[in-house]
Amino acid sequence: MSVGFVMLCHTALDRAAEVARHWAKQGCPVVIHVDSRVRYRLVREMRDELSDVRKLVKFSPRYRCQWGGWNLVAATQAASQVMLKTFPDVQHVYLCSGSCLPLRPAADLIAYLQDRPDTDFIESVTTEEVGWTIGGLNIERFRLFFPFSWRRHRRLFDMSVRLQRRLGIRRRIPSGMVPHLGSQWWCLSRRTLTAILDNPERQAHDRYFSRVWIPDESYFQTLVRRYSTAIESRSLTLFKFDFQGKPHIFYDDHIPLLRRSDCFVARKAWAHADELYETFLGDCPEGVQRSEPNPGRIDRLFSAARERRLRGRAGLYNQGRFPVDNFENGKTAGPYSMFQGFSDLMPDFPDWLAKVTESRVHGHLFAPGRAEFSGGDTIIEGGLSDSASLRDYNPKSFLTSLIWNTTPERQCFQFGPADNQKLNGFIAADPNAQISVISGAWAVPLYRSGLPFSEIRREAARLQRIEMEFLELLSRHWVKARVRVWNLSEFLDDPLELLQLLVEEIAPRLRPRLTQPPEIVDLAGFGRFLQDLRNQGMQPMVMGDYPANDQFHTPDRHGHPLLVS
Repeated sequence: MSVGFVMLCHTALDRAAEVARHWAKQGCPVVIHVDSRVRYRLVREMRDELSDVRKLVKFSPRYRCQWGGWNLVAATQAASQVMLKTFPDVQHVYLCSGSCLPLRPAADLIAYLQDRPDTDFIESVTTEEVGWTIGGLNIERFRLFFPFSWRRHRRLFDMSVRLQRRLGIRRRIPSGMVPHLGSQWWCLSRRTLTAILDNPERQAHDRYFSRVWIPDESYFQTLVRRYSTAIESRSLTLFKFDFQGKPHIFYDDHIPLLRRSDCFVARKAWAHADELYETFLGDCPEGVQRSEPNPGRIDRLFSAARERRLRGRAGLYNQGRFPVDNFENGKTAGPYSMFQGFSDLMPDFPDWLAKVTESRVHGHLFAPGRAEFSGGDTIIEGGLSDSASLRDYNPKSFLTSLIWNTTPERQCFQFGPADNQKLNGFIAADPNAQISVISGAWAVPLYRSGLPFSEIRREAARLQRIEMEFLELLSRHWVKARVRVWNLSEFLDDPLELLQLLVEEIAPRLRPRLTQPPEIVDLAGFGRFLQDLRNQGMQPMVMGDYPANDQFHTPDRHGHPLLVS
């Protein structure tokens, strides 16, 4: 007999009794402290259940314990004194909770401790070196008073801290004591634990630490530095905390993970994880080679889980993250392209682009009437409907769901000033977006519409105003999308070269080489149309220097001009 276990229990006493029996059957004494808030009937049932191992299982005086309260230390002290007095052969005392689960046979732990008879295993780090504390209090937890519970009276707790800071209140740390912090779960040698509990200055120590914030993480961690001759500043218990400082809970599907850690004890196991308890409380296979406890082997998985919890998956908006704006890991799940003005100038552009880049090219997804999905579909992946009312209820969710549901296929869609403009800022701020604009191209369908000129002039003024607002948005410093803007005149001057830039960015793997652009609509008379708009009092400003004779001269390799007709 070289190790005894002190268990602090307050719930799931049936599981705690299973663990206590498991250790007792292997010859290890157990002292159990049950929170005084637990009904006596449940404690009596626990005692009756362990009556057959009563020689090795004892119960200590009960205290009413609260999170971060002094009574957790007092309960540990009382249970440890029972252990040291009742079992003189115990050379190490292992502190655990009622939700702890042994991962290796007690014989492994006994052999491990016998090779290190004077070593104390306790996480003990100075306040300057602590990086895991939650709540913003390191050295202040030793220098301020804490009359209010951080959990039950959070507002009063914060007010008290602020008032003491303002008044400059500083408690005096006892002479010769250097505050240390660490995990509550330790394994101390008999000599060190006896020195802490039987010290003549214990009353003064207890009085000081009873007013420290979360003393169970600092009392033994500080005093062990005064009496220990060999400290391993680590715990033999596997425990993990999330970004809020709450402990991870282990379930049945964590069995392979726990085995990989080679730790002796894990905290904390879910009380209803039947397979987990059956696996580790059952008979251990003989001949199993175990190595040094190494929780670092599974740290990578916990780090990845923490990263997933904090950032989520790129472009996926789940229920827990949706209400908080910008609480996402990337606005969308993958690259996509938005084209404004291209289909107005080249009606076959969507089909041509889909063929050249092998991507999915939609029509106007945000058109007033319906979402124009590729192929004329009314419903696509993820159950997205082409209904304009459903789409406009939440355009952001519509677009992000479209990108997520079709990953990894690249999505391209047409856009224009007549479409729903509510998502412009979102797309402009999205690094995954590629925005290509031919400004003024919206005038081409108006020119070919055959509507009365007075209606055309009013609609042209409206569309130009919308497009100018969009172009001004794209020039903001915070825009993260890949933006290319050409006015109509610039694009018609050399359409093939500009389209080449776009398709190379969309499909770099295919490296398509264009020989001719898609067919451009007949623009004969369009220059005169723009002049008529000017004559009627509407100033076209986004088409560029469009020639009145509709001719664009770009020297090609043959030296011939390009005539758009």
